[in-house]
Amino acid sequence: MKVLRQFLIIMIISLLGEILNRILPFPVPASVYGLVLMLTALMTGLIRVPQVKEASVILIELMPVMFIPAAVGLMTAWDKLRPVVVPVIVITFVTTLLVMVVTGIVTEKVIEKTEKGAEK
Repeated sequence: MKVLRQFLIIMIISLLGEILNRILPFPVPASVYGLVLMLTALMTGLIRVPQVKEASVILIELMPVMFIPAAVGLMTAWDKLRPVVVPVIVITFVTTLLVMVVTGIVTEKVIEKTEKGAEK
């Protein structure tokens, strides 16, 4: 029963994200609204981690299963993808590397700023 209540909390947050997606005129996916709402609720203490932890663990464990339809779709579209597979792999590699570098730099700056603020 506890896990069902936790799933209900997560689903309500997701529903609120869907509602925001319909109401607000921004090109932001409903899932992003839901994630921002969940983050805000967790940071403000409106929702505490133990209130959603078990359901979250289950969802994370099931996540790889969600990639199976995408992989099957890629396999069925292989004839169309074959001519562009090398550029797609290069673009994926370069952009992933770029995101990792930028994230690392931003993280270092935030840590430095936090440490300087703590020293004062």
